[in-house]
Amino acid sequence: KGVRQDDKKAAEWFRKAAEQGDADAQFNLGWLYIKGKGVLEDYQKAAEWYRKAAEQGNRFALFNLSRMYFNGYGVKQDIPTAYALLLLSAKEGNEKARDAANKIKKILTT
Repeated sequence: KGVRQDDKKAAEWFRKAAEQGDADAQFNLGWLYIKGKGVLEDYQKAAEWYRKAAEQGNRFALFNLSRMYFNGYGVKQDIPTAYALLLLSAKEGNEKARDAANKIKKILTT
């Protein structure tokens, strides 16, 4: 039957792994901060954890961090940085990032 979902406990375990450098845990902890699940919603902390995962090439963290830069959530809005992160995410195999980068390229070139 499994165990009852416990977002606070999940955040604790993700934090332990994230602090040891696990990119997937860093990404997941960032997501928890975005959603306010098990932790207080905090876009700046989300960006910090996404950045750590992105620095290790996590394509999902690169994508989500790009969205934060595009919209100015938890970071200063910076569309060229959002574009660059999308290109890196696409390079890691994220098709959604490739599509989003093409849309942003149109914004940057008009």
